[in-house]
Amino acid sequence: MRDVIVIGAGGGGPVVAAELAGRGLDVLLLEAGPRHADPRSQWSHAENDANNPTDGYLRFGPQDRRKPGWFREWASNLYAWQLAGVGGTTAHYFGNCPRPYPGVFQGYSGPDAAAYDREHEFPFSYDEFVPYLEWVEATLPVQTAAMGTKEAITFRGCENVGLSVQTSRTTTSVSFRPQQNAILQPGGNAGRTDRTDLLTYPAATGCTFCGHCFQGCYAPVRAPRNLVAKRSTDNSYVPLGLAADAVRPSGKPVKLIADSFATSINSEQRGNEVVATGVSWRNNTTGAQFTEDALVVVLAGGATESPRLWFNSGLPNPNDWVGRGHTDHFLDWVVGSFDEYTGNSKGANSAARVDFPGHGGIENVGLTPAIQAFSMCLSDSGVRGVYDNGRGPFGPWDGPAGRLVGHELMDLLAGGIDNLLNFLVITDDHVEPRNRITPSLFPADENGAPAKIDVARRQRKSQTLANREFMAWRAAEIMRAAGAKKVYRMDWAPLLLHVHSSMRMGTSPVNSVLDANGEARWVKRLFIADNSALPNSLGGPNPTLSTQALATRTAERMFQTYFGGDSWVDKEAPIVTTDPRITARLAELGL
Repeated sequence: MRDVIVIGAGGGGPVVAAELAGRGLDVLLLEAGPRHADPRSQWSHAENDANNPTDGYLRFGPQDRRKPGWFREWASNLYAWQLAGVGGTTAHYFGNCPRPYPGVFQGYSGPDAAAYDREHEFPFSYDEFVPYLEWVEATLPVQTAAMGTKEAITFRGCENVGLSVQTSRTTTSVSFRPQQNAILQPGGNAGRTDRTDLLTYPAATGCTFCGHCFQGCYAPVRAPRNLVAKRSTDNSYVPLGLAADAVRPSGKPVKLIADSFATSINSEQRGNEVVATGVSWRNNTTGAQFTEDALVVVLAGGATESPRLWFNSGLPNPNDWVGRGHTDHFLDWVVGSFDEYTGNSKGANSAARVDFPGHGGIENVGLTPAIQAFSMCLSDSGVRGVYDNGRGPFGPWDGPAGRLVGHELMDLLAGGIDNLLNFLVITDDHVEPRNRITPSLFPADENGAPAKIDVARRQRKSQTLANREFMAWRAAEIMRAAGAKKVYRMDWAPLLLHVHSSMRMGTSPVNSVLDANGEARWVKRLFIADNSALPNSLGGPNPTLSTQALATRTAERMFQTYFGGDSWVDKEAPIVTTDPRITARLAELGL
């Protein structure tokens, strides 16, 4: 019997695994997708090779790319961009690690308190959460982003509309600032050349500004895995877990099994309680079935897969909130064209942000060609000037909102994508029970019933819709003030990148699945440690840092409740994942 089995090696699972392995527990980490053990030989910078949902190396599917990706049912005009594999969606995120707004926590009493989703707040205070944020910020580590031309233009727009600079990591007012991100600072030749022969570790360290964050990160060339620039969990927490015995006196290395899909969380009735007892999974390559028992099970499959596995395991759902409350920041794009060079495709993809507490945030995003075209071809307002789906709102952007196609898109891109600037609108999306994950009625695949994702524009609350309009207007104003000659708004259809809250923790058992410790209310010894556990959309900031801080807190609570241990965030110092002891252990393991 294991002490702990963690299901999912994405953004949250490896955090729990590494923290508990560091305390000497026997931890098995299961991952449905592939392990990219040598990304330099397995990956490329080709966008289709990476992101094609059918056979890209960053897809939701098994390790063998000749096999199809796993099916999901979408109930409306949307696209779910989530990955399977060690590192999960952190393999292609931009490393952005802003803190949540204090207004989404219990006990907040600022003058803008009423603007937040008070029915679905964190079940503890922001002050209690800060030490866990600081712990993760030190572990990854999180630093102030290295910046370039597109950030300078963004800041120029912010200054021209009268915004002030934020100087702390905690956001308390409308402001702009460099991103806090989990990308190592450039060193040596990095940032000074684009010649591959000069961007080889150790002559180059940290971010090489290649601009391909979305295709994963394996730079600098020949860097040890834990020193690769972007701190996705396969470059940070997974190495920390595998080297747990090298960095902690009582540590025990995590056992990692990839390409193995968890098909059931096993449980039994003990008196009046349902108790998790272990996990069954299926090897994707051989089809072999396995079952192991554990004292504690941690579900970290992601905002879609965690409720799917819950349903397929036949676990109780007495308040019908499993899979409900799915939030996604209701993203939108505002794109500007400039006469000057913007450096859109160069450097780290997103290194500047603007915060509007109570409404959401804006971040600049540099894009490579195919992703740039994709960002301008998905809309709830149809095609500009051709059909409008009854929408196509006007504002400080040029003409009606809507996607660009044909000659208009060709004319815009003919000037080259390095004369464009993109703002991603990140809405404070209030929790909506009707946006949900349920088992699809389509035929089951080899892993059970697939998930049906039902997230639609029409099912947003009025405050969410108002927040998005506010943010789109402000984004267009800043873009114009930065010097854009034309400004477009896409009115994006739901694109599920920042997904939260489908297994939410909460203050009330009426509308939450997890208690304040992250343990399932109706299944003892079962914890959840991914984005789905977040109580709300954080007010707008990107979710990875908050998920990892919450996973750290959940690991601590689990250790105290079921293993007789003590807390550590208040007593110890975190291990930075660039620690040379981890580097040495990975070399011993041939990783």
